[in-house]
Amino acid sequence: MGTAIVLVVLAGVVGLVIRSMVKDKKSGKSLQCGQDCKNCSGHCH
Repeated sequence: MGTAIVLVVLAGVVGLVIRSMVKDKKSGKSLQCGQDCKNCSGHCH
């Protein structure tokens, strides 16, 4: 039972991280360009 609880919590955390990454990408932010892909002169694409 403990393993199932840990699995559910871990899946939730991973889901939140992925959701945050997608949201940041849609708003023009990216880790590859210092969090601001709008000002990276096209190096992110």
